Amino acid sequence: MTMNVYPTSLEGVLLIEPLVFVDNRGFFLETYNQKKYEESGIKKTFVQDNHSHSVRGALRGLHYQLRHPQGKLVQVVSGAIFDVAVDIRKGSPTFGKWLGIHLSGDEHHQIYIPEGFAHGFCILSEQADVIYKCTDLYTPGDEYGIRWDDPQLAIGWPVRNPVLSPKDADYPFLSQQVKECLPQWNQNVR
Repeated sequence: MTMNVYPTSLEGVLLIEPLVFVDNRGFFLETYNQKKYEESGIKKTFVQDNHSHSVRGALRGLHYQLRHPQGKLVQVVSGAIFDVAVDIRKGSPTFGKWLGIHLSGDEHHQIYIPEGFAHGFCILSEQADVIYKCTDLYTPGDEYGIRWDDPQLAIGWPVRNPVLSPKDADYPFLSQQVKECLPQWNQNVR
């Protein structure tokens, strides 16, 4: 038995349902197994793990790195979030399109977001712990973002007045982002 992997409306963004073994003690699952993920099409090397703890209504994002792009494998350990990926790759057929998915510590699902996408999430429970693996290291000075409430994107966030960092509140809309600060879509890379 292995995990289930489902494509989404954004090419390369995958929903992953790991196999969970439940008994009277609780549960067990593999949160990552390189061989199984490679067999499922995720052939990236992960070099950094992050853990984010947030309170209800917090919104983190929409973030990306340009010169050191990060693919992310996201999972909620406790609580619940609404996770969003936005295709910001210039030339992509789905440029400016977004995908939102509910993730929770009870379901154990994961989402894989490849390089070239902006990523963000908001907290739906009292608190949430989110862990995510990255394909490149966090690089100070290579941080970019898109405003969470960009009217052109019209993301259906399930929060109205989120708790934001000053940096997240000041990011430009996608249409205002300097074109040199957006990744380029490469149709030969899948």
